[in-house]
Amino acid sequence: MNYLSHIFLSGDNEDIILGNFLGDYVKGNLQKLDQTLYSKEVILGLKLHRQIDTFTDSHPVVKKSISRVRPHFHKFSGIVIDMFYDHIFAKNFHHFSDIALEDFSMSFYDLLRKREDEIPSALDRMVISMTTRDWLTNYSNLDGLRWSLKGIASRISYQSGIENATEVIEKNYPLFEEDFFQFFPEIQQFCTEYIEKGMLDL
Repeated sequence: MNYLSHIFLSGDNEDIILGNFLGDYVKGNLQKLDQTLYSKEVILGLKLHRQIDTFTDSHPVVKKSISRVRPHFHKFSGIVIDMFYDHIFAKNFHHFSDIALEDFSMSFYDLLRKREDEIPSALDRMVISMTTRDWLTNYSNLDGLRWSLKGIASRISYQSGIENATEVIEKNYPLFEEDFFQFFPEIQQFCTEYIEKGMLDL
């Protein structure tokens, strides 16, 4: 799961959304995280991010998707599938939300601007690129997916080849789409239950 899915699976609580967004960038033991820096709800979002990653990485359907691209991308296959799934989700966003993808994306960008003081400065360039280039909406088309994969590939020192991954998804699109539609309702249910329990435990 990449940015769009993580954000959507956070529900409507802005603190949880922000925490989930920051999940890749806040390291260490979350139990010991200074709550003067982040609220309990933001910390719940950080925990949710890790739970989503664990659930996704261990799911048999996701593993099946990864196995299809492993001959091409080897240890980077998980990254490719994360991006493929976000593309398929974005393209089919109307099946999962009454809010248009464009409006959902703009609402998230507004949240980033409103809460910019809580976002590490190391992410400034990425946030500017995300909001000005409208990453989330552009995941819905293959050109946007290709641009995102090219950006990731440029940050990998090893020659990963993932900038060409859209050719693989185009050849096997129905199979990846079938995998996604089988997987996504399960992670939706998992996240809903995790958030409900987490809010009760605060």
